[in-house]
Amino acid sequence: MIDYLSGRLVFKDPTYVIIDVNGIGYHVKISLQTYTEIKDEEQIKLLTFLHIKEDAHTLFGFKQADEKRLFLLLISINGVGPSTGLMILSSLSSAEIEHAILAGDVATIQHVKGIGAKTAQRIIL
Repeated sequence: MIDYLSGRLVFKDPTYVIIDVNGIGYHVKISLQTYTEIKDEEQIKLLTFLHIKEDAHTLFGFKQADEKRLFLLLISINGVGPSTGLMILSSLSSAEIEHAILAGDVATIQHVKGIGAKTAQRIIL
């Protein structure tokens, strides 16, 4: 629906940014991976995913396409919602996640806050 946002970085926090796009401030949740890549850019472009629930519309932003792709794969797993997917991306790098999945390393994925053994096993499958 909203594939990306490009505009002026107004505010940056480790969990979200505010991007001014033609006078409209968008609140976008981000991972720590994206936070470290943004640095102090004045103009910014983030790839986005809009999650719509009955009580909220939430934008999630990603600096790199592979991070967004991995996020979309994670949230397609039963028991992994957008907040959990973002927590996984904040705790492990994309390469670490992919390596843990390919190696069947449940323990690494289970170290993420809020991920139990069953969810870690579903992520690997």
